[in-house]
Amino acid sequence: MDQGIRDLFADLEAAWNRGDGDAYGACFTEDATYTTFVGTVYRDRADLAAGHRALFGSVLKGTRMFNEITEIHFHGPGTAVVIGRGDVARKRPARLGKVQTYTLVRQADGRWLIASFHNTRRRPLMEAVSFRFVPASAPRR
Repeated sequence: MDQGIRDLFADLEAAWNRGDGDAYGACFTEDATYTTFVGTVYRDRADLAAGHRALFGSVLKGTRMFNEITEIHFHGPGTAVVIGRGDVARKRPARLGKVQTYTLVRQADGRWLIASFHNTRRRPLMEAVSFRFVPASAPRR
């Protein structure tokens, strides 16, 4: 994995773990879009930083971010799509319950930032039911 991408995810997790909405927002482009698993859409860095400042001061206070990158696809030298699993909790959950997609762009200074983020809660039982009734709908891997 590109060291710059490792650095970005380390910064992202560190900011979350400190409850620092501004540092969290700094991991995103100025015009980033950020979709939460409940469907909330933040439409730029300032909006998502402000939202996270409020969340870190209330319902997300004291939580930690847990990420596992499962795939990285580069689309030229300045764009990457990262797929992973993640969750937030006070302690590491036994299973990371969300599937996350990040679109990253490399800045002129070489630093990667997140241009788009989408977070979806995984529903394994619903997947299993769907694949049982429509086997051809299951992903190849």
